Amino acid sequence: MKSVKAIQLGIILMLLALTAAAQEFPRYELGLDYSFARFAPSASYTQGHSLNGGGGSFVININEFLGIKADFQGYQSTTNNFHIPVNPVFPGGASGTVSGDLFTYMFGPQLKVRAHGLHPFGHLLFGAAHSNVYANAFKQICQPVSGTCSFNKTPAEDAFAMAFGGGVDIPIGKTFSFRPAEVDYLLTRFTNQFANTNQSNFRYSAGVVINLHHTSY
Repeated sequence: MKSVKAIQLGIILMLLALTAAAQEFPRYELGLDYSFARFAPSASYTQGHSLNGGGGSFVININEFLGIKADFQGYQSTTNNFHIPVNPVFPGGASGTVSGDLFTYMFGPQLKVRAHGLHPFGHLLFGAAHSNVYANAFKQICQPVSGTCSFNKTPAEDAFAMAFGGGVDIPIGKTFSFRPAEVDYLLTRFTNQFANTNQSNFRYSAGVVINLHHTSY
């Protein structure tokens, strides 16, 4: 009889411990990651190009599920081949090999489910993108031969950006989590003479998350 009561007491204590653990969440999350982007500087004139880079994110959690996220990523310069047919903006057509990088700065809500062993999350982020590929294209394609382009001003390098997607975190102790995958649809809206449409891009990230200042709810 005593052994049964001891087992029951042990089960109750274990459930209480699990409940207490489940009632904590980090107030802040700092993410550090490697990131890969498949970027199309112009949907009309170029194919997608693979960019490697990285960055980080910072989340302020309002409660167990909802947080506000800031996300910053940068990608190294790569080579893009522009092949532009004859049109009013490029009277004789144009082509050139152009190098360019990509940076994104976005903010928005994140939803996370803190299930046992896995923490899946999703987010919707808005902000800006920057790329020097368009200024480089102007120098490479327009400036060497007068009249190649119908404009003589360096095109805009900044644009609206949006990311929609999510991933999963695997807790490793209380402070650290491993993020094996975050997958996003990345929209950029460069609308200069080299990119007169939206660009649909792909982004994959992986890294670690540091969980700070745990709070009970």
